[in-house]
Amino acid sequence: MNSIISPTIYIISVLFLLSASQTTSSPIQQTSLIQCLFQHSIPLSTIYTPKNSSFSSVLVSRAQNPIFAEPAVPKPELIFTPLSESHVQAAVICSKELGIHMRVRSGGHDFEGVSYVSIIETPFIVLDLTYLRSISVNINDNSAWVQVGATLGELYYKIAEKSNVHGFPAGICTTLGVGGHITGGGYGILMRKYGLAADNVIDARIVDVNGRVLDRAAMGEDLFWAIRGGGGGSFGVILSWKIKLVAVPEIVTVFTITKTLDTKLLYRWQKVAYKLDENLFIRILMLVTNTSTTNERIITTSYQGVFLGGADKLVQVMQKRFPELGLTKKDCIKTSWIRSVLHINGFPVNSSLELLTQRNTSSASFKGKADFVREPIPEIALEELHKRLLEEDMPVIVWTPYGGMMGKIPEYETPFPQRKGTMFKFHYFTSLDAGGKNVPKHMNWIRSLYDYMTPYVSKFPRGAYVNYRDFDLGINKKGNTSVIQASVWGVKYFKGNFQRLVKVKTEVDPENFFRHEQSIPPLVLKR
Repeated sequence: MNSIISPTIYIISVLFLLSASQTTSSPIQQTSLIQCLFQHSIPLSTIYTPKNSSFSSVLVSRAQNPIFAEPAVPKPELIFTPLSESHVQAAVICSKELGIHMRVRSGGHDFEGVSYVSIIETPFIVLDLTYLRSISVNINDNSAWVQVGATLGELYYKIAEKSNVHGFPAGICTTLGVGGHITGGGYGILMRKYGLAADNVIDARIVDVNGRVLDRAAMGEDLFWAIRGGGGGSFGVILSWKIKLVAVPEIVTVFTITKTLDTKLLYRWQKVAYKLDENLFIRILMLVTNTSTTNERIITTSYQGVFLGGADKLVQVMQKRFPELGLTKKDCIKTSWIRSVLHINGFPVNSSLELLTQRNTSSASFKGKADFVREPIPEIALEELHKRLLEEDMPVIVWTPYGGMMGKIPEYETPFPQRKGTMFKFHYFTSLDAGGKNVPKHMNWIRSLYDYMTPYVSKFPRGAYVNYRDFDLGINKKGNTSVIQASVWGVKYFKGNFQRLVKVKTEVDPENFFRHEQSIPPLVLKR
């Protein structure tokens, strides 16, 4: 119990906050929840209600897609920012006992805002794990424990403090929360060499539906399998991951070559990028820019490369396998692995490493969708893609190459199934105007583009990436969706692994306490 705030003063403070709050939930229910948390020694400073002066800033600070923080979007009745594992246990126990719906957030990067918004079930609360962010790196056994509120940038920074020959194969975006990123798989510049982040997890700590803290041995291999790629918010609250550090050379080479759209070059990239040396990762950023002279709108393609080795070897590889790009030694920048992360984020490699620890949120709302490609897209379709991009204000398409280790790990090894045979992943973005203006126009554009790409991407099923959640694929309705209904999107995300995820869910959370619009449902709902 908090030794500074007496129980009487605490409850009076809580009741004052509640009386000032105009919410749709029962004041009795909200009061009961805070009283229950208080009985578990939760400090008042970790609890925010809508009339608390810090409520909006706490909510928005981790809302990485600002459209989900706009006034018309449903808001939680309470935000709880735990400071310890026991606080998370208390949140689960109290919410379950009182029947209060809970969303769990680490970095807040989820595309549809499911970690801090509920569009189908209110009232709800948010368990914000941002203060669970400790990182312990053990170079001696090539591992690290990282709490889920830490960002990827903070993790990379801590690893680099201990070693310049260790890294971790996770995402490019450094403000991503470690928690949700790994639950969906997690890919980045080391994926062709070492696979996904989830492929390199060796232990975890999780709070289950009964409020117990479980590690790998206690949770069992089925649940451990499910949380490494089965998506967040379905099986429990992840507290921390034990990850396997991987070897990187002291010297790596990076480059960015930007060209006006050349469909022949794009077609060639498709045929070779996934077959290149697994030490070489070349992605493409395709976007609309204006020429400096005539202000004409054009499509540019930036080929961003990271090679785990020196420039001489890189140029040799490229001249043999992908000479069409025209890479020369003068395009190459010698650097370290940690600074290659800066480069691929658009910063000069000599920038301060402190940039990796910044936790800034996005300033632009967006809609994103994903596809996986197993056969080269013909040039005629690339020409049409060119035309369609020019129709939109601020579109971006990211082309991420697969192959290498991604083709060697069986698709059932973790829930993430897009492995052998996948050449690359498409990631479509469009910016949404703030305040809702012209949102339908932008949404119609990206949906039309997605429809157009149907013949050229994976089929039976058309694959999707659970870390890029897409409500266009369908949603649960108040947590009561059947397995058959959920399989519409579940099979797209997980292919044949969906049924095993349902089996695990049925075993560990049969009453479906952990749920959201696209969570894994139990086989038979027992509530």
